[in-house]
Amino acid sequence: MPSGLPKPTDAELEILTVLWSRGASTVREIHEIVLKRKPTQYTTVLKLLQIMSEKGLVRRDEAQRAHVYEAAAPRDSTRKQLAGDLLQRAFDGSAARLLQGALSARKASKAELAEIRKLLDDYER
Repeated sequence: MPSGLPKPTDAELEILTVLWSRGASTVREIHEIVLKRKPTQYTTVLKLLQIMSEKGLVRRDEAQRAHVYEAAAPRDSTRKQLAGDLLQRAFDGSAARLLQGALSARKASKAELAEIRKLLDDYER
């Protein structure tokens, strides 16, 4: 993520996932999607978006009656930030231990293993 942006909480990450998949959205649109996954009040989503706006995680367009929110950082930036944080906190900075942990958590498909091999080959170049 751009420097200075805080790490999103699990609830904030859920909202960011909605924004990354559908683009700029109103509170109502975001709430409808989150509600399909788990029982959530509209006011909870609204309050989270207000907090996220204050933190700089989302941008709010107030030009229309219904405010429209969009993610302030791209998905890849946030993923890198979260992976880096996990790498440091849980795996003492060891990428090898992180990969071992990920692969032991669940069986990877042949396609996923091929993708990992390709990423490693590309990284070595």
